[in-house]
Amino acid sequence: MPDKKKVLLVDDDPDFIAINRIAVEAAGYTVVTASSRSTGLEAAKSENPDAIVLDVMMDTPTDGFELARELRADSSLKETPLIMLTAVNQEDIPFRFDKDESWLPVDTFLDKPVEPEKLVAEIQKALNA
Repeated sequence: MPDKKKVLLVDDDPDFIAINRIAVEAAGYTVVTASSRSTGLEAAKSENPDAIVLDVMMDTPTDGFELARELRADSSLKETPLIMLTAVNQEDIPFRFDKDESWLPVDTFLDKPVEPEKLVAEIQKALNA
């Protein structure tokens, strides 16, 4: 049996992690979690995940953005699909966050709340599964 693909979930919301860990594992993936930018970067480097799901706002409002840029700057992680999530786009603000090669180098940008099934579908799409 081939090795399971590994997904790293980086979010400071323990409920988000718990609910989505169940859904992603049920879809056949191994799940690794982290709750901050620093632990997310550490886990990405040590675990070498096949895909990474990260929140925008953790300890600071820009942690996810900074983590995405750090991951893209790492030669061993720069090709890893990044799926970014945020509830900020649900706020009453005059702009929307979206992917951008230099400032926000992610593959997919999803609004929170995201249904676990939708997240799994986006992971599968990112991994061409």
